[in-house]
Amino acid sequence: MSIISRGFRGRRREDDDRLPPGQYLVEDFPVLSAGPTPRVPLDRWEFAIDTESEQTHRWSWAELMALPQETPTVDLHCVTKWSKLGTGWQGVSLDTLFENVETAVEYALVYSYGGYTTNLPLEDLLDGKAWIVHRFDGEELEPRHGGPARLLVPHLYLWKSAKWVRGIRLLEEDWPGFWETAGYHNYGDPWREQRYEGD
Repeated sequence: MSIISRGFRGRRREDDDRLPPGQYLVEDFPVLSAGPTPRVPLDRWEFAIDTESEQTHRWSWAELMALPQETPTVDLHCVTKWSKLGTGWQGVSLDTLFENVETAVEYALVYSYGGYTTNLPLEDLLDGKAWIVHRFDGEELEPRHGGPARLLVPHLYLWKSAKWVRGIRLLEEDWPGFWETAGYHNYGDPWREQRYEGD
């Protein structure tokens, strides 16, 4: 007796070339969080980049809004295996925020309101690969999706795109974040199925 029925082809996969291995498509935008949703008033919101030489570059909400805005359309891939294709955002490229930041390090630790952290190689935040976004699908970014602003790093699993982003600390050595210390993969490439430590 066959384990798989004749003619069974598994879950239908649309746009296979855009869907990493092991992922399935969703139409909605699932909400997954590691804790309670922070509520940050815009007049108290700020974003900072802290360098290894203890220099801090800060932006208020008004200053962030005054910077050149981009509207990337990207695919999202969650470590829990769902993918959402062609999502539309608005925000500021990290290339813009790093224009006057002098650093010689290779690592970044992103931190959020509410205490969440995640680590990335600095090169994965630059050269058009990442944004601080504040609008999704033409609307202000809802708190449940990371508003007022979140990091967007679409080429990695979505846990690397920290919600409620507050800043980036530049480090000489890699420092694992919240999910990385809990057994998730240190890098998180969806095309290599780097979900958990050892993948």
